Amino acid sequence: GLRGAVWLVSDRQVFPHYAPALIERLHTAGYAVQGYAVPAGETSKDLTVAAQLYDWLIGNGVERRDVVLALGGGVVGDLAGFVAATVLRGVALVHLPTTLLAMVDSAIGGKTGVNHPLGKNLIGAFHQPRLVLADPATLATLPLRELCAGWAEVIKHAVIRDAGLFTHLESIADPASLSGETLAAIIRRAVRVKIDIVNADERETGERMLLNYGHTLGHAIEAACGYGDLLHGEAVAIGMHLEAQIAGRLGMVDRAFVERQARLLHIWGLSTDLPPGLSVDDLIARTLRDKKVRGGKVRWALPAGIGTATVRDDVPESLVRAVLAEA
Repeated sequence: GLRGAVWLVSDRQVFPHYAPALIERLHTAGYAVQGYAVPAGETSKDLTVAAQLYDWLIGNGVERRDVVLALGGGVVGDLAGFVAATVLRGVALVHLPTTLLAMVDSAIGGKTGVNHPLGKNLIGAFHQPRLVLADPATLATLPLRELCAGWAEVIKHAVIRDAGLFTHLESIADPASLSGETLAAIIRRAVRVKIDIVNADERETGERMLLNYGHTLGHAIEAACGYGDLLHGEAVAIGMHLEAQIAGRLGMVDRAFVERQARLLHIWGLSTDLPPGLSVDDLIARTLRDKKVRGGKVRWALPAGIGTATVRDDVPESLVRAVLAEA
């Protein structure tokens, strides 16, 4: 049903791989298409880059019936989605995710945004895409580090909602060998977790907060390290390990859970070690600027076992400090 012009936003790494053929196909189908490539990496999730996209769109005559097409990973999707949500008070958005993390998480659910120096994704809007089309074949050109970062979100979905998926991931002896329908089936299963949660709570007033498991400390770590030093999924994996320890100290899970989750993260190529040189005080301060803070209290998404999680707002700061200090 989209009949306006297409404004293709990608990054400088992805654009050469897929944009030319995509533009040719869209032209053949009768669409007017223009393309724009931003620098690759988290530093492009910035109001300055968003302003450049506004200049490009408005300067070239974007109309309300047009569509922004986000071709790339989570950075491109969040940035292009935010611009689509706000230019002309909103135009249609289509996601073509090319990273595992975007396929199973960031392209699903309508969250868009850019970063602020004080925190990740603090400026944004909810803007649901009209279509999300994920082709696992695009993962063939993904660097191994980026692919591993995406597995953090798959494992997160398994921990909070799908124990069977967690067990299945444990049974795979060689994650690097995954391809074809086996890979697609895991992606579909992880996507289903997010879709079910978002359908129940689109605006993150309750259940959707469970998807933030690993993200409260993960976002703080990512920002403290400087955007781009750690990939988002890498920071989330560390956050999951730390937040599992918080749940352990609250009596929600046992030590075996913490070790089992860490073991799976390691198998799938992710570290759980906190980067050196970070300040506990700084990380605590960053959690208090989290979007989910209410009444000055951090709301933590914490595991209660494999396949189940809950939201807590009664976690003592002293407990979080102790976990961070030990790490």
